[in-house]
Amino acid sequence: MMGKYFGTDGFRGEAGVDLTSEHAFRIGRYLGYYLRHEVVVNEARRARVLIGKDTRLSSYMLEYAMASGLASSGADVYLLHVTTTPSVSFVTVREGFDLGIMITASHNPFLDNGIKIIDCKGKKLGDEITDKIEEYLDTQVPHLPFSNGADVGRIYDYYAGRNGYIGRLISLAAGSYKGLRIGIDAANGAAFTIARSVFAALGAEIHTIADEPNGMNINYMCGSTHPEALSKLVKERGLDVGFAFDGDADRCIAMNEHGETVDGDGIMYILARRMVRKGRLPQKKIVATVMSNAGLSASLEDEGIDVDITKVGDRFVYERMQETGATLGGEQSGHIIISDLSATGDGILTALMITEEIIDTGMRLGELCRGLTLYPQRSESVRVRDKNAAANDEVLRDFIDETTHKSTGKIRLLVRESGTEPKIRVMVEAESVDICDRIISEITTLLKMRGHTDD
Repeated sequence: MMGKYFGTDGFRGEAGVDLTSEHAFRIGRYLGYYLRHEVVVNEARRARVLIGKDTRLSSYMLEYAMASGLASSGADVYLLHVTTTPSVSFVTVREGFDLGIMITASHNPFLDNGIKIIDCKGKKLGDEITDKIEEYLDTQVPHLPFSNGADVGRIYDYYAGRNGYIGRLISLAAGSYKGLRIGIDAANGAAFTIARSVFAALGAEIHTIADEPNGMNINYMCGSTHPEALSKLVKERGLDVGFAFDGDADRCIAMNEHGETVDGDGIMYILARRMVRKGRLPQKKIVATVMSNAGLSASLEDEGIDVDITKVGDRFVYERMQETGATLGGEQSGHIIISDLSATGDGILTALMITEEIIDTGMRLGELCRGLTLYPQRSESVRVRDKNAAANDEVLRDFIDETTHKSTGKIRLLVRESGTEPKIRVMVEAESVDICDRIISEITTLLKMRGHTDD
């Protein structure tokens, strides 16, 4: 479900336009009030909330506005400062915080920002509470009283929490990574110090790019959405493997020794087989989304592993994992959830588990992907004026039905609204890349002719 403000991955929009410091303050106000009157009402303590942020220029503004709102409603706030989304989830659970909040727009450009709210179990906050926040933002609920006197919340720096997360990641490695030459693309985002710290502590030789954030270069021609720079680094320096993260490091795209991309489907293939071997994949089942290549399901089925398909969005992946008992799930974009180790996607954790498999098997990443046969597939994002109107355009829907019907099962075509941007996501899977490109071109032209784009 997507509300007016909160979509599949929190509140996201252009900072200062769709998402302002007033929004952040009011969300903090409501959450502090909610925690005080609904969560810790019978306990002799204050509500405790953890906040992290990525490196965007606007993240600092939103962080302090959020903290001010929480404190003015009586909650104590602990600031992790620049850190990753999975670290917020981990520390929230380990340290017993009532909520965790991450200021980030993930893989979006720096002009955008967002607010992810994580519950005390490390999961994304459910619709029940976000619906109440939306009502408050639209002033459909009574004015909330401010705390005063000794009831005003405190705000603390909490770097120790981030250090605890780094230590936990290091502890997951079975041994030294000495001798491995690893490339890291930090997307000029939240992983720019953490990823290097983890892999360097384990003894690997680290080569980093996109690790000099200036507030405006996050995700710009780098990271998981632009792995070309990492590919060049791996090939030019003869590295063993590379890992590209997104702005808040909950995604990971890998690069094999030849500079070839291994996306989320390839990663799930490798980790599913590893977890079966380690006895960590109950029922031999994983969860993927409709955007995953059908070749993933076919290849894993040959290994006796089932793939349960759900809607796009890590939240839906995790919910299905909880329903089925699967301990591995993810998205083609590189958002991988290993639920016996984390309640949310964690790019650095994913990179560690891939590295562990390389060490355990003595195989290179390219060799670990043997056996995975992917079908020709192309994806495109089209910026539109109104994504709901575009996605439900009758002419477009007729085109989709006609194209898939005529193909007699040889074409898989998905057109959906982005959950985080004003875009339509188009995915085509067919017998050849040429067919995929042709269909995407036809859909893009149709959207333009129907007046959905600004071109």
